Amino acid sequence: MGVAPLAVLGEAPSEGTASHHAVPHVVAWNLTRRCNLECAHCYISAGPGESAEGELTTDECIRVADEILELNTAPMFILSGGEPLLREDLTTIARHAVERGATVVVGTNGTLLTDEKIVELKSAGITGVAVSVESLRPDYHDRFRKGHGSLVATTSAVERLGRQQLDFVVQTTLTRANRDELRALAQWAADSGAVSFNAYFLVGTGRGARMSQLTSEEYEDLLGQLVDLHVEYLGRMMVRAKCAPAFMRLIHQRAPTSPILNYSTRCPCGVHYCRVTPDGKLTACPYLPVEAGDLRQAAFADIWRNSALFAALRHGKLGGKCGRCGYRELCGGCRASAYARTGDYMAEDAGCAYEPAEAEPVIPSPRAVAYGEARGATLPWTAEAQQRLARIPSFVRGVVVKRIEDYAERQGVSVITADLLQEVRQSMPVDFSKRLPFFLRDD
Repeated sequence: MGVAPLAVLGEAPSEGTASHHAVPHVVAWNLTRRCNLECAHCYISAGPGESAEGELTTDECIRVADEILELNTAPMFILSGGEPLLREDLTTIARHAVERGATVVVGTNGTLLTDEKIVELKSAGITGVAVSVESLRPDYHDRFRKGHGSLVATTSAVERLGRQQLDFVVQTTLTRANRDELRALAQWAADSGAVSFNAYFLVGTGRGARMSQLTSEEYEDLLGQLVDLHVEYLGRMMVRAKCAPAFMRLIHQRAPTSPILNYSTRCPCGVHYCRVTPDGKLTACPYLPVEAGDLRQAAFADIWRNSALFAALRHGKLGGKCGRCGYRELCGGCRASAYARTGDYMAEDAGCAYEPAEAEPVIPSPRAVAYGEARGATLPWTAEAQQRLARIPSFVRGVVVKRIEDYAERQGVSVITADLLQEVRQSMPVDFSKRLPFFLRDD
């Protein structure tokens, strides 16, 4: 039968405690500043006037991917831009990373997603696409993205993604001009078949620095609406806030049974998450422009382990109210927002409306397995079951192992088999991503 004990899953090579806990599980990779649109909020100031000059070459991208994979054999790469579909080697880079063990998804404005391009992405092993829809009103969306007809082009692409069964996420940047559309946008995303609806909160960097910020009261109100939508759509579509870790505070208060608390962590930038720029600089996240190092001058592992920026984000003391907040382990504030507002990435996140009491006790994670945490199996797994589990990105693998084994124990099953994984897939609600059931299926 090929049954064998399963080693610790989700664990990457490490050197000591700090390295063990800081693993590059998710890498956002801006492949280019070139774009066919010129969005008002673009953190990288991409647009039609940009050129390919200075971009990492195909060979350099493959080298960097390999260096990341040396630290973590199953990361997730988010290939974006600018507009990544303008890079002719996009599928070459993606295919190489997939063949080495990475999960690869693409972030795009959607306007260039023809049927032929979708087939090409799927053939390269890309398992998901994120598209941006700022409003269901063409006048607002097209003006925001400076592209006449862009809303029609993007929504048509969403229909094509659905027909070709390539999973997709809908992303929206919330502003005062579209905040009243939040519920309608989430409903449209769900009706269109999105696996997740991500509501981004603007960070004032790049061209986004020119835009007005939501007040802390508006921020809190929208987070509350997102929690309601998160609960409403759970099991059908994941609803999340991005660049707003205070979302976790409200989830903890108002939806304590939500599976999203499995991924409890303060802002993961520089700890589990990082960004590669088009010219090879490594930063903690796309919205925090401080450079940790240059991948043309040093290996990824050297920067990841030795950068002063990453050391501060992993071990430094949070400033202001974030430092005394009881939710600092679940939330910790957005480090990019703190930097954009104050020039100090360890400062408090002034956009948050919550005012902690003095010496507020730390609220611990409510789950036994958290984001990126390794978990050793307690039951034997067949070789085929292990192979399927190996497809799952490292940052959720420990959570999946626990869920599968808990299910097996409830069913009185003593060995994890491929058939059991298929059974779990049929019963599993939407968690961090519908991709989890995909990795467990037989195809």
